[in-house]
Amino acid sequence: MVTRPHMGLADRDYQREHRPGGGGFLAILPPVTKWLLIVNVVIFVLDYWVLNVSGDPYPPIIRWGAFAIRSAIFEGRVWEFLTFQFLHGGFLHVLFNSIALFFFGPFLERWLGSRKFLVYYLLCGVSGAVFFTLLVFARILPDSPLVGASAGIYGILIGVAVIAPALRVRLLIPPIELSMRQLAIALLVMATVFVIGGRLFPGVSLFWNAGGEAGHLGGAIAGFLLLRFPKALSWVDRPRTPEARRSPRRGDGPKLRPRPNLRGDDEVDRILDKISKDGFQSLDDNEKEILRRASQQQQNDS
Repeated sequence: MVTRPHMGLADRDYQREHRPGGGGFLAILPPVTKWLLIVNVVIFVLDYWVLNVSGDPYPPIIRWGAFAIRSAIFEGRVWEFLTFQFLHGGFLHVLFNSIALFFFGPFLERWLGSRKFLVYYLLCGVSGAVFFTLLVFARILPDSPLVGASAGIYGILIGVAVIAPALRVRLLIPPIELSMRQLAIALLVMATVFVIGGRLFPGVSLFWNAGGEAGHLGGAIAGFLLLRFPKALSWVDRPRTPEARRSPRRGDGPKLRPRPNLRGDDEVDRILDKISKDGFQSLDDNEKEILRRASQQQQNDS
């Protein structure tokens, strides 16, 4: 979603997978994060530098896939709820979204598992468009087309803040260090201020992206709810065949997080609930050891 470059950037290499044999900086990324980055960049290059021979400010792919309330809802172009998430309004837009996805996406993907992470990301994007639409229908904001991955990115940021609120991140602009909880609160406050400013001062250029900020809030709200109520995504990893139950796919879940079928033991249930509420970093050494033994037992039994 078109936005000013105030996205938080972390430079810690938490939970990164270091694979032998090189392969470039993308080799350290889990699959969905990697392909989201590739698709976003490739579409941007095609749209602005290959297909846009006339230098049109609205290149052909954006014209086809940007989210607009009239076309998406009243003309049946429902795919715009998804396609707008892979389009960007300029180089800085795709750059800052890509940087945020690169640093924060792997953490959440390894926590949720790849398939669940993809569904989570897309649902946050769809929720951004829905929230923007509601504000337009309520006459709080004017109607305008939306493009950008920022709703999904905000969902990721809020997701990481819910899982690991005390995780420390360092921003590039401004160069300060703060916790994920503090970063999430700051971004939500800024987005809210821009939305309110866009309503009260529609002609002021400072609030030109109030619609995009509404999308950010929609993605953040969806991310918070999906992490607080994990059963909403439980259908994603549900095995559909006996073979799928016996052969979980590689990369579907993080090594440090016990799978949901560890539940059953009262102590393990308590620890899993604690992780859901306060994040993995809230566990003490004894609780981590209990989870390690439970995970090992589950692997031996499978």
